[in-house]
Amino acid sequence: MKLLLILSIFTSSVLASQVDLESFDSSLEFAQVTKVLATQDADGTWCFGTTVRHNDQGWNHFANGWEVVDLDGKQLAFRQLGHPHDNEQPFTRSQCGINISANVTSVIVRASCNNHGYGGKPVIVNFNGSQGSDYSVKRYK
Repeated sequence: MKLLLILSIFTSSVLASQVDLESFDSSLEFAQVTKVLATQDADGTWCFGTTVRHNDQGWNHFANGWEVVDLDGKQLAFRQLGHPHDNEQPFTRSQCGINISANVTSVIVRASCNNHGYGGKPVIVNFNGSQGSDYSVKRYK
């Protein structure tokens, strides 16, 4: 019985770290990432300007953060959003000084709200190109 419990906890934590890119809720009840600008600084760290859209309804229901994760679900950065943006939709907030290993070719940017957590549309940023339909990458030269 103890072994079953331990295996269950281990499996849950492993599966929780995986990001499901195929199924998301497009409703504005979930925070949606609509655009990402990833800019590399001279020191090699990255700045992410992330545009989020959500049906903020005051303090009871609002987009409360976004994160950058690698394809295995490991969090590389988190940007807390400290207040509702009822009258500012969509809105863009930045986070700089993000360390991303040179061997990482893509990351996922996803947003959360204080009621539903993650579950809205994420954006996959591919560092091998300069842009996609919902992201741009600017490397330091």
